[in-house]
Formats: sequence, C-alpha cells, structure tokens
Amino acid sequence: MRRALFPGSFDPITNGHYDIIKRGIKLFDEVVVAIGVNSTKNYMFSLEERKQFIEDAFKDEPKIKVVTYKGLTVDFCKEIDADFILRGLRNPADFEFEKAIAHTNRKLSTIETVFLLTAARTSYISSSIVRDVIKNNGDYTKLVPKSVRVK
Repeated sequence: MRRALFPGSFDPITNGHYDIIKRGIKLFDEVVVAIGVNSTKNYMFSLEERKQFIEDAFKDEPKIKVVTYKGLTVDFCKEIDADFILRGLRNPADFEFEKAIAHTNRKLSTIETVFLLTAARTSYISSSIVRDVIKNNGDYTKLVPKSVRVK
C-alpha cells in the first residue's frame, strides 16, 4: 500500500488543498489528510469543523482518510505506516520553506516528501487569505470547496 500523509492546519481547507488531494489520489493508494493540532495557534474554525469540511468534501472518495494528530509529522507517519508526505507548492517561497522541512524530515526518518505544484487557477489561494476574506464579509465561496460554510 502506497500511503501518503497530507499534513496541515486546513483553517480552512482551500480549493488549492482540494486540488492537491485530488491529484494525490492518482499517485497513491491512500491519502491521509492529517490536521495537525497546535495548542499555541488561534484557529478561526474548530478542529471538529475543519475535519468535517474535509470529510464532507471527500465523502465519495474511499481513498481519502481524515485524521488529527499531535507531535512530529514524521512520528505520525511511522504510526500510520505512511512512507510519503504530500505537499503542495504555490510559489518559490513555499519551495524554500518546504525544502527545509523535507530535508529535516529525511534526516529524522526515511520518509520521502513528494511535492506537487498547485494548479495555476488556485496558486494564489491560501488559508490566511480565505480567513481575511471571511473576516471582512467577502465572498469566500470561490476559494474553498462547497463543504466550507461560515455560520
């Protein structure tokens, strides 16, 4: 089984994340979308809401699992028997940041990181941009899957 872990905070999941996950399931037998828990971070959406957004977005895709985790990503990969970490790259700054993490993970384990470039149509979207649009009462629906709804 070729299992990949796609880690993130997904606050909220964006169309960019969605695209990477959909493309990832063509490469792997299973993609585990893992919501990292960081107690020092202030989230707009609760852990339960973020998990539900992702589960609803992929409710008809049996190759996608959604979980939460704490601690080092490489340790969680070992725990669930994932040999790959899947990451999306939007721009050169993402690459530099993700490259350093991938090298560190490789030093700590045998986990390989697989990078997919985001689609041009979603490369400008980030969760922080979506949160800003939401905070300012803008139309966020073009930036996220239909499963993301603000109360």
